[in-house]
Amino acid sequence: MARALGLAIPFALFPLLRRLRLNGADSAALAAHYGSVSVVTFAVVVATLTRAGIAYESHAPLWVAVMEAPGLIAGIVLARWSMRDEVGLGVTTRWARLAHDVLFGKSVLLLMGGLAIGASAGEAGTAPIKAVFIDPFKGVLALFLLELGLVAGARLGEVRRFGAPVLVVGLLAPPLLAVAGAMVGVMLGLGTGGVAILATLAASASYIAAPTAMRIAVPQANAALSITAALGITFPFNVVFGIPLYIRLAQALTT
Repeated sequence: MARALGLAIPFALFPLLRRLRLNGADSAALAAHYGSVSVVTFAVVVATLTRAGIAYESHAPLWVAVMEAPGLIAGIVLARWSMRDEVGLGVTTRWARLAHDVLFGKSVLLLMGGLAIGASAGEAGTAPIKAVFIDPFKGVLALFLLELGLVAGARLGEVRRFGAPVLVVGLLAPPLLAVAGAMVGVMLGLGTGGVAILATLAASASYIAAPTAMRIAVPQANAALSITAALGITFPFNVVFGIPLYIRLAQALTT
């Protein structure tokens, strides 16, 4: 169901984006960014739950891997469908290169590699490297978030360039998608932490895998528009305001 959620999000957002007067390519690419997920936002919600003492399912990292690609595929389908009648916009998708970049991109490859190492080594096997890779996690995450904050802040000036569409999507889509993700989590019988994580993943937007995939599959789309919405608006919104709200939503639904 997590994979189906990632696949459904772009199809739900696409009509809204078209009503905001974005063209087919931009609408499809932007919808794909929100159909995919943010690994960093996942790390933040996990750290927040851990600090609050809220348990979550041990296989939660797997949800990131299974939800990253379906949204990108849906975005490509929407782009091809919306541009099929537009003269001069039809292009041939390089599916082999696209599949390689989506399935073997750095974020997915590192995530799956970490899961494989953890599964084979177990808690006892990873204990000797705990001081190097596990204990410094929160500090490294804080430094990475600081860097992303600087990048996001540098893009805020572009909000004026794109106007209402980027604000509407960047601020309103995450809470609505979080509700959908939380409901799916409840249907799956997840605990409070799991529901909060799934809600956060549904509300997040990819700014690592999605830009690469859309650049290859939908070169007509304005990449700056999607990056500004995903990284410049949605990411800081989720980190500062969204995640606490999603955790409260999960608590309300599971207690």
